[in-house]
Amino acid sequence: MVRPVRLPTHDDMEAAWEAVRAVLDPTPLVSSRVGPDGFLKLETLQPTGSFKVRGGLAAISALADDRRAVTASAGNHGLGVAWASTRLGRRATVVVPEHSSPPKVEALRTFPIELIEHGADYEAAEKHALELGAAEGSAFISPYNDPNVIAGQSTIGRELDSQAPGDLTVVAPVGGGGLLSGLVLWALTRPGVHLAGVESAESRAVSAAVAAGRIVRVPVGDTIADGLAANLEPGSITPVLLRGSQLVAVDDEELRSAMCWLFGHHGLVAEGSGAAGVAAVLGGKVELRGPVVVVVTGRNIAAGRYADILQNR
Repeated sequence: MVRPVRLPTHDDMEAAWEAVRAVLDPTPLVSSRVGPDGFLKLETLQPTGSFKVRGGLAAISALADDRRAVTASAGNHGLGVAWASTRLGRRATVVVPEHSSPPKVEALRTFPIELIEHGADYEAAEKHALELGAAEGSAFISPYNDPNVIAGQSTIGRELDSQAPGDLTVVAPVGGGGLLSGLVLWALTRPGVHLAGVESAESRAVSAAVAAGRIVRVPVGDTIADGLAANLEPGSITPVLLRGSQLVAVDDEELRSAMCWLFGHHGLVAEGSGAAGVAAVLGGKVELRGPVVVVVTGRNIAAGRYADILQNR
């Protein structure tokens, strides 16, 4: 069964901007040698360690006060919903796959939410969360297939309006496409902005759907970019929004190199998903027009795994 999900609007973006800026400070934009006239947008400095808190705030703010939110997540979106629901005094259930990233699960346990570990992968967790939402009458908040979540991610662009005026290329990771869709929504108000999305080579569901003109299942392999690895919910709106966007892919070796580059050049910790944009620009895979802003989206990686990556380069 396909859930009816509407496309986000300019009004959604304005409402999300009010919800986000009332609670979150703008994240820094720092100069970087990632490219000619390059910059990094540091979403790693969000209170949950990831940009996903923006979509969580926008979606929870749009709910009726007495309605429970239910969501599925590989970790970072669940943290965003948990943080937002706690901040706004709402009820939430977060479903994560079994064997999810330990730091993300440990962080989720610090919030007053219902946490459920279910299924071998994100798809199984998402299916269970959808069933829970339908049975309980709760509001399902997808990490990507939700107009308010997408509008929440557009607030990165709203901050760039003052931080980086003029022509610009913005590069961001793509898993389900919620972040890049939010940037597309923002770019409609900002002439001269060019967008590029970066998938894991092990999970190219969005680019496959854009090419086919419909949702298609793709093989999903093991990847260090766990936040980018999944198929799309049937009927997802993100491929519609991303038609015409530049979409490229990076492999795990390129992701590891980018993580080490961010640490070596900037002292920044980034998880695999968070470093995807940097990997693509360093690899010369993105067509750049004007200054480039790379969104470094998250830092939540197990310390031991991160240390191994740094030591084995």
